Amino acid sequence: MSDRAARPPATRPPGAPAPAGARDAERGDGADTRLAYDFATVRVVPHVHLADFVTVGVVVHARTAGYLRMRALTDPAALRARVPDVDAELLARYLRSWEAVCAGDPTAGPVALAPTSERFQWITAPRSDVLQSSPVHEGLCDDPAWALDELFAAYVKA
Repeated sequence: MSDRAARPPATRPPGAPAPAGARDAERGDGADTRLAYDFATVRVVPHVHLADFVTVGVVVHARTAGYLRMRALTDPAALRARVPDVDAELLARYLRSWEAVCAGDPTAGPVALAPTSERFQWITAPRSDVLQSSPVHEGLCDDPAWALDELFAAYVKA
């Protein structure tokens, strides 16, 4: 399996309200006020030697906004349906711990206390494990939380 080749959403849909505090990108002076962000999909690789994977989450990092969040399937039943060859309870626990690291939750251990850029690098570092991330991709958005929702809908829920 592989991630879809579809391009990630760049901005909010036409007609959607701007997020609170966002400057209008259409103000006439040509300035682009969108935020640059990086994202990666989170994959379960049940048999690492085969390199097949199932996408179960997305992590978004907007450095200039200090934003780092991950959204993943953490319901064991949903994980079991998508990846029957793994321990769904254990996988859900690992995914929740990655979400906690991204959120900066101090109970997630020392890495959760690092700056957002370091945590993003830790999450997206190449590893030969059942839980991996895709290569990092870039995008522009008005609101990183909106981008996370759209990416999750495009890569995981679809």
